[in-house]
Amino acid sequence: MQETVVVIGGGAAGFFGAITCAETNPALRVILLEKTTKLLSKVRVSGGGRCNVTHACFQPSVFAQQYPRGQKALKKLLPMFGAQDTVNWFETRGVKLKTEPDGRMFPQSNTSETIMDCLLQTARQAGVEIKTGVGVNAIKVSEHAPKFTLELSTGETIRASKILVATGGNSKPESYQWLQKLGHTIEAPLPSLFTLNVPNSPFKDLMGVAVPKAKIKLTGQKLETEGPLLITHWGLSGPAVLRFSAWGAKLMYGLHYTGTALVNWVPDETEDQVRAQLLQQRQSSPRKSVFSNPLFQLPSRLWQRLCELAEVPEVVIWADLPGKAQNKLIELLVRTPFAVKGKTTFKEEFVTCGGIKLEELQLERMESRLIPGLFFAGEVVDIDGITGGFNFQAAWTGGYLAGKAMAEGK
Repeated sequence: MQETVVVIGGGAAGFFGAITCAETNPALRVILLEKTTKLLSKVRVSGGGRCNVTHACFQPSVFAQQYPRGQKALKKLLPMFGAQDTVNWFETRGVKLKTEPDGRMFPQSNTSETIMDCLLQTARQAGVEIKTGVGVNAIKVSEHAPKFTLELSTGETIRASKILVATGGNSKPESYQWLQKLGHTIEAPLPSLFTLNVPNSPFKDLMGVAVPKAKIKLTGQKLETEGPLLITHWGLSGPAVLRFSAWGAKLMYGLHYTGTALVNWVPDETEDQVRAQLLQQRQSSPRKSVFSNPLFQLPSRLWQRLCELAEVPEVVIWADLPGKAQNKLIELLVRTPFAVKGKTTFKEEFVTCGGIKLEELQLERMESRLIPGLFFAGEVVDIDGITGGFNFQAAWTGGYLAGKAMAEGK
């Protein structure tokens, strides 16, 4: 009888694991099960429908630093299959990637359909049997070969010698119960990569205004990140905020997603340098309107709102700017407070931190230490990265290593 391997989950990690396994050992029967009717749904929507495949950072130790959880593990795993391997993998299959100025890598076609088509076509060519609308209710482990019996949502069962679980992340703990029944420990699943709600933000009507670099920190905490920042009608978003939420996922959960966030709109300047530049403006352009002449290349609408909040009179010129208003403006430039109350899921990039405890895996194989023959990859394990292609890279890496290990005859 042909040996059967089952992959549970039709996302990035599941497809990569199934393809690698089938290509490495064509004698195996590889079945991929997806409980919904949609395959690769996160690949489709990520990066605004362009699919941020990986990040142009080719030093594994540096790449691994972009993961709030799983850094140590990825330092070990990325040399086995890292960003350069991902680029080569897609290019040998006819998909060229391009690098954006911020390091994110996308298909040259600028559409996620290219990545989806490549994965689907490669899986079919490798002989992977893809079944949609089929969930797994339970996994029974036996001492006799084949080792696993999968009870499916359709009422059927499948016998398999090896299983790869690549079901993605879910912030509901009950979604992991079937894995806990197998004896695995689940690190509490919590949302990561979310935006911040600021219900009483005085910047609400500036939605869409962005700065290329800002720093955001939480008062009373060490948490601080920087990057592009976007003002939204519900609060704050953009890469700086998504990084903030990734590094602060557990902290923000513990604080019930409340606190005061301080935004520094001029992170490349010290407070003294900001003061010096305002004084220089007084001397060099005394007759110019404060309101109408933004400094630090800030968007004019943002500058004017900061002036309003600092109580700078709209008609005042630099020569006549009151000292009190100037001090308040400096304070707001380097520390604008935002009263955070809650979060909003950033649909495209939504990630869950937590999942299968890494200590329970033989990492180089992504195989369970408790149940040999059971493998895990993707967001279902306790690895998550910041936004920018890092979560997909973790999926490709884990899927590849699990697929290789499953293809071996052990």
